[in-house]
Amino acid sequence: MIGLNKEIKRVPILPLRGITVFPETVMQLDVGREKSLKAIEECMKEDERLLVVAQKDADVHEPTEEDIYTIGTLVEVKQVTKLREGQVKVFIKGEARAKILTVEKDFVWAEIELLEEQEEVLDAHHEAMLRTLGETFEEYARLNSRISEEMLLGILGLKSTSQMMDVIIANMTLEVDKKQDVLACTNKLERMYKVISILENEIEVLKEQNKIYAKVKKNINASQKEYFLREQIKVIQEELGEKDSNSQEIEIYRKRLAHLNPPQEVLDKLEKEFSRLTKLPPTSPENGFIKNYIESVLDIPWGQLTSEEDSLKKASSLLEKEHFGLNKIKERVVEYLAIKKLSPDIEPPILCLVGPPGVGKTSIARSIAEATGRNYVRISLGGLRDEAEIRGHRRTYVGAIPGRFAYGLSQAKSMNPVMVLDEIDKMMGDFRGDPAAALLEVLDSGQNSHFRDHYIELPIDLSKVFFIATANSLSTIPKPLLDRMEIIEVTSYTLLEKMQIAKKYLLPRQLKKHALQNVKISSAQLEYVIEHYTKEAGVRNLERILGKLCRKAAKELVEANLKQLTITQARIRAYLGQETYMYEKKNEKPEIGIVRGLAWTAVGGDTLSIEVNVMKGKGQLELTGQMGDVMKESAKAAMSYIRSVATTLQIQENFHKEYDIHIHIPEGAVPKDGPSAGITMAIAIISALSKKPVRADVAMTGEITIRGRVLAIGGLKEKLLAAKRAGIKLVILPKQNERTIKEIDASILEELEIVYASTMDEVLEHVFI
Repeated sequence: MIGLNKEIKRVPILPLRGITVFPETVMQLDVGREKSLKAIEECMKEDERLLVVAQKDADVHEPTEEDIYTIGTLVEVKQVTKLREGQVKVFIKGEARAKILTVEKDFVWAEIELLEEQEEVLDAHHEAMLRTLGETFEEYARLNSRISEEMLLGILGLKSTSQMMDVIIANMTLEVDKKQDVLACTNKLERMYKVISILENEIEVLKEQNKIYAKVKKNINASQKEYFLREQIKVIQEELGEKDSNSQEIEIYRKRLAHLNPPQEVLDKLEKEFSRLTKLPPTSPENGFIKNYIESVLDIPWGQLTSEEDSLKKASSLLEKEHFGLNKIKERVVEYLAIKKLSPDIEPPILCLVGPPGVGKTSIARSIAEATGRNYVRISLGGLRDEAEIRGHRRTYVGAIPGRFAYGLSQAKSMNPVMVLDEIDKMMGDFRGDPAAALLEVLDSGQNSHFRDHYIELPIDLSKVFFIATANSLSTIPKPLLDRMEIIEVTSYTLLEKMQIAKKYLLPRQLKKHALQNVKISSAQLEYVIEHYTKEAGVRNLERILGKLCRKAAKELVEANLKQLTITQARIRAYLGQETYMYEKKNEKPEIGIVRGLAWTAVGGDTLSIEVNVMKGKGQLELTGQMGDVMKESAKAAMSYIRSVATTLQIQENFHKEYDIHIHIPEGAVPKDGPSAGITMAIAIISALSKKPVRADVAMTGEITIRGRVLAIGGLKEKLLAAKRAGIKLVILPKQNERTIKEIDASILEELEIVYASTMDEVLEHVFI
């Protein structure tokens, strides 16, 4: 059965003339009516969903509520292409049946209820009906030459009974009211009866048609005479040098093919499609499908390669000119070019740039394309859920299109571009498949030389593509996918780096953009803007702030008729308002039960004041401040360690029975998680129990075990930056992190004393007064 979803949706509505769209079918529509264009426009502003519903009479140009059916299909708009003024081409994919509750007067918006599929109950009667449906459709396909063996197997192979029925009816040439009757049927068993009945009726019609065709072959009649006359016209046209539209287009296709260098398998496939197209009349509906397929295959730049840059010095210079820092990436690209010079057949690396937003991951990829002499194309994977977006749709579906990688090569115009897989960590799987699993073949050097797109149906060589993936975090990327990529960490920028980037790139770009020749800002004021109006790992927001400064300065220049303007701190406050961010400084004096920890966040490093109170009670441990599960477990591990060494620490042995301990991390509305606050919580608890004050100028980070060992942590650069900003003098780090400290810029370590600890005993030596 099918039930109503209680949630009511408000979506744009698109009436269709002579067309009924079913769920899970992909279709191409040409839209030209004013209200329909408005509905498409509103749809793209929202979540790219709209309701398509058939008109009762296709001749009505301006339909009212009485002119449309009440049952339609909620669809996702995949692509909108402008054809000419007042007309667009729209690719849609059906999602679910829906019932119209109300429509607004302007007929652009409607309120709908979704008709939601329920679990099937498979009994003997249902099984018999399903077999009858399959056998009846097989007989219909045998009589109908338009349904190929491939299409038949594709439809019968569908797992969902509802989807099978919808695809069968969608591929039949029927009146709108018959298709609408099937769409509106809410009982799955009753719908199966209707589909079988329609198929049986069509089989009888086809049998009669075949009988008529048999008689026509035996008896010369008017229709056969017309056929012979048309054949004579075709011969006369060829004699005069005139050809029909299909022959002319095939000639154009062959000219395009002459400029490519495709494998023999591609040539054979295209010749087969050319032969099919030659035999079809220009008015055949299949004509458009074959032409779309041929054009998609010809759009792929088979055998076309751009020549790569062979000067390491030139490539290195270009990368330095475009981007400040990011030395690991630049060095890796130059290494690849060097090896390419020694071994021309080497495959390009598959890189994954991991780091916080705004540090230049995507923009460095464009510079890499320019430095290596390759074309550039970007594929956005954020929020991708449908596996068909990677592999393409099968040609059995109406309006099928190639996948993003085949389309990406068409955009790049070469088989060896730099292809950026943006936001690879934000892909998601659902009932339509797992895009990450489909991506495994693309990024596997052993398989991607013969990648097969479901629509193209031919092996596409992706082995020469320079793949660069970008991600904010590795935690959501599946391990098999990570294994195929070379991970390069892109860390947060220091204040000094942000200053250099602002001076060399951001500020000159904004001054040029706003046509400001006589506006000056000093290094001190730039530093003030960075410190008090931005709080980020990268520089994206900094560029926005500088743009705002330039706009305000331009306004003042024009209004006051000034020839020159210097941006002072007073002007910055006037332009941008009061300071947005104030960083928490170290405690003014040693305190009992308050310890400063170091944390990594998506916008860089920060310090956390962990507070502990001890009260008479029954031994309860209270944890507040939006702690995650891992952080809560760290607190419990700290408690177990302290209980095991209570005598050594001169703490009352039965404190865990007689006292309640409350651990709190301020900024309670901000979620916090991770094991790196383990030693900080342990010291805060020890301080509160022993009444010993903790030094105000010390901060620490490290995971604790129940035996008191201190384990390594991540995000070291960002944490040290946060400590320096807070005025911390002594930082306690895990001994295991000593090797990673060498990779951190010396300017960050200035004025910081680093102490390495492998056990809690070593930590305790440095924290108390």
